[in-house]
Amino acid sequence: MSAWILPDHIADVLPSEARHIEELRRGLLDTACAYGYELVMPPLLEHLDSLLSGSGEALDLLTFKLVDQLSGRTLGIRPDTTQQVARIDAHLLNRKGVTRLCYCGPVLHAKPDRPHATREPLQFGAEIYGHAGVEADVEVIALATQSLRVAQLHDFSVDLADVRIVQRLLAGLLVDLPTLRRVHAALAVKDASELAVLTRDFPQAQRDGLRALLNLYGDVAVLAEAEKALVGIPGVAPILADLRQLASRIDSPAVTFDLADLRGYSYYSGMRFAIYAQGVTDALVRGGRYDEVGAAFGRSRPAVGFSLDIKQLVPVVEPRPLKAAIRAPWVDRHDMREVIARLRQTGETVVCALPGHDDEVDEFNCDRELAEVDGQWIVRSI
Repeated sequence: MSAWILPDHIADVLPSEARHIEELRRGLLDTACAYGYELVMPPLLEHLDSLLSGSGEALDLLTFKLVDQLSGRTLGIRPDTTQQVARIDAHLLNRKGVTRLCYCGPVLHAKPDRPHATREPLQFGAEIYGHAGVEADVEVIALATQSLRVAQLHDFSVDLADVRIVQRLLAGLLVDLPTLRRVHAALAVKDASELAVLTRDFPQAQRDGLRALLNLYGDVAVLAEAEKALVGIPGVAPILADLRQLASRIDSPAVTFDLADLRGYSYYSGMRFAIYAQGVTDALVRGGRYDEVGAAFGRSRPAVGFSLDIKQLVPVVEPRPLKAAIRAPWVDRHDMREVIARLRQTGETVVCALPGHDDEVDEFNCDRELAEVDGQWIVRSI
C-alpha cells in the first residue's frame, strides 16, 4: 500500500471544491451574523468527560479518543460542536438573557454517520439559548432555510417532528433502556413487526398510539389525523398545536411531518426538524430544541439550534462562477509592481505569468490582461 493513501472516508479537498466550500462558509457565517449570531471557535479536542457530557451513546461511538501526552487524561476529538457551544454558553459567557451563537469548523467521526459520507465534515451551526417560546424555533428554522438560499438552493422541504409525542406515549411505563432504544429504532424505520413484538406487553392505548405513529407522516393533514389517533394520550394535543403554529410560519416550498422520526442524537427535548433537497435522500440540515443540553454543565436553560455539513452541500448546489482575474507579464520594473499593487488593493486578482511558463490556473477566469501601451500600463480585455 502506498504511504500517501488516505484512510477510508477521508479525502483531500482540491482547488475547485475548496473554493466552493470556502465561499459557502463565508456566506453562511455572514448570514448568521446578519441575524445577530456571535461567532465562537471551540477547540478541536478536549477532555473526553467534558466533550461527551450529556450527549449519550450515539456521539460516544462517533468519537476518536486519544491520551494526552501532558496530563495522561483521555481526550476526544469533537464529533459534533453542539455540546461545546453549550459549555461556552453555560460556563464562559454565563449571560442571563438570550444568547445567539454560531460556529463553523471541522469535526471528526470514528465511522461514517451515513453511507458514502466523509468522516471529516465541515460543520456549520447556530444556537439560541435562553428563550423557551416558539419564536426561537421560528427564528432558527428561518436562519436554516435562509442559509440554504444563500447557498443558492431553493427547492427544498422542511420536515417537522417532536420527540415529546413518543415521550408522552411512554410516560409511566417501566421500559429498560435497551428496549427503549429498539422501540425508537423501529419507529424511525417504520418496522411494524418489530414494534409489535417490543410493545406486546404495553397497555393497549400506548401500543395503539405507537403503531399509529408509523403512518403519521405527510402534509399538514397528518396533524388532524394525529389528534384523532392520539386523543387519549395526555399532553399530546398542545404539542400538535405547537407544530401547527410553527409550520404556518415557515417560509419553505414544502412543509411535511413525520411524527415517528426519532433519528439523531439523544439530547433533543422537543421540536425537531430536517431539511431535504429535491432528489437527495439524506437531510442537509438537522436541528431542533434541546433544552437540557446545558444541564451537564450545571446550567439547564432553553436551547434550540441546527447544524449542517458544508461538504455535503457542495455536490447539491450549483457551482459558483469563477472569479474574474487579470493576467500580467512578469516584468521586473517598479512602475509595473505599483500598478499591480494598486489593482490588488481594489480587490482585483492579478496572476503574474512566470518567465518561461504557461499559467495553469483553473480557479480564476483571466478575462483581461495587463499590457504596456505607449509607455502606460493598461488593463484590456482578452
